[in-house]
Amino acid sequence: MKANSKITRHYFRFLLITLLLLAAGLESYGQQAEKVTELLHLEDNQYFADRDSAYVDPYYGLKKLIYGNKRFAENKSIRPRQTDADLKNNELGQKPFATIIGCADSRVPNEIIFDQGVGDLFITRTAGQVMAEASYGTIEYATEFLNTRLIVVLGHESCGAVQAAMKLPENPPGHIVTLINAIKPASLVAKSHGESEEEAIDIAIRTNVLEQVQLLRGLEPVLSRRFAEGKVLIVGAVYNLKTGVVQFIPETIESLPKFKQGEKAEAKKTEK
Repeated sequence: MKANSKITRHYFRFLLITLLLLAAGLESYGQQAEKVTELLHLEDNQYFADRDSAYVDPYYGLKKLIYGNKRFAENKSIRPRQTDADLKNNELGQKPFATIIGCADSRVPNEIIFDQGVGDLFITRTAGQVMAEASYGTIEYATEFLNTRLIVVLGHESCGAVQAAMKLPENPPGHIVTLINAIKPASLVAKSHGESEEEAIDIAIRTNVLEQVQLLRGLEPVLSRRFAEGKVLIVGAVYNLKTGVVQFIPETIESLPKFKQGEKAEAKKTEK
């Protein structure tokens, strides 16, 4: 009974997130990309962002990831810091500018799709990017000891873990049940709102990412405090296997402290 109650609570949290997503009309990639471009002041013909600035400023770090993925998707990858010397000359430590919480799917190699090199990304991967205590500790370690200020939850199209949860097998073998139970609420919401199987899977993938972003933003004591103070950014994205494009989910960008503060300031001006 306790397990069922827990699933029910998660179900309604997912339902709220998904309804917000559906209310936005499940806009096309182009429409969503425009929002992110406007908020982050991305430049059309820009492909590069300075690494040191990305480490200091997480908003600039977002640009670095987006420009790197743009290079990859357009077959213009430069493969930075990937020589034998780069691999061998890191004994003094690391200063990754972003933490990626990604799926373990072998088709989603993080450094390659973002066109980054040795020491740039701190990565934790599980099927469906499902997180548990060890994952939380890993993410907090990067934040506390490596001063990494950007966290990206990265889902991807055709995610096998999400597809497995959509099928809802009664007796999944071994510990696979842990993955399915974590994604199950998203699959239930998706099934009730997706008009086709493909659309339902897409909704489940996005909803799963959105829920994981919200989970990390509220994770006490480290991440919740740092996110509220604007010292750490936590956003979500989905990688398209066909196009090579990483689409950052606008809802997770618009709700960042910097942009929320801008909305408040604008509201005060209007009141006056």
